[in-house]
Amino acid sequence: MEWNDRVVVLDHPIVQHKLAILRDKHTPSNEFRDVVRELSLFETYEATRDLPLTNVFIQTPIAPFDAKQITGRKVAFVPILRAGLGMVDGALEVIPRARVGHLGMQRNEETHEPESYYDKLPRDIASRRVYVLDPMLATGGSAEAAVKYLREAGVSGTIRFLCLVSAPEGIERLLAADDDLIIYTCAIDDGLNENAYIVPGLGDAGDRIFGTE
Repeated sequence: MEWNDRVVVLDHPIVQHKLAILRDKHTPSNEFRDVVRELSLFETYEATRDLPLTNVFIQTPIAPFDAKQITGRKVAFVPILRAGLGMVDGALEVIPRARVGHLGMQRNEETHEPESYYDKLPRDIASRRVYVLDPMLATGGSAEAAVKYLREAGVSGTIRFLCLVSAPEGIERLLAADDDLIIYTCAIDDGLNENAYIVPGLGDAGDRIFGTE
């Protein structure tokens, strides 16, 4: 499958340095959470690069100035529970006024397919630019289910999926499931093992964020 410009990999040296900290099995939960927040902030900057601008006339302390401000549809961040919660604070540092919805998807350890257990979205989700947050894109099952749910909730236009580590299998599945979707990731790893975990990956992101290993 041709990924073209539908997959954006953040290869900045600082991003790669911090990703190495996440991968290290000796990194404690508190540091792991901090780095997830920092990487989520960087990724949100990149994913909002195409926000539309409008001209506004302001007065600086020195002179009048024709400045620019963000316009258009408002933003919603939708973390996939529970690991996606670790990315919310970083995203909100970029856009503090964004609304936050929640989708609970858990993987069945036998079928490796997602099972929904919770959902709560902003009432006006259909009129917002939506950014889905989940640290890991492994099989793509949870991501696909989340995007399908959002479409059924009325979300139109491009959905942006932000993850920290991804597998080729998940990328291909998610891109095939929705034609108007862009994936942002800090790394594309080798693939999945027999248990559908990303290799080399960074382990179970939810467990490492919340200290439930």
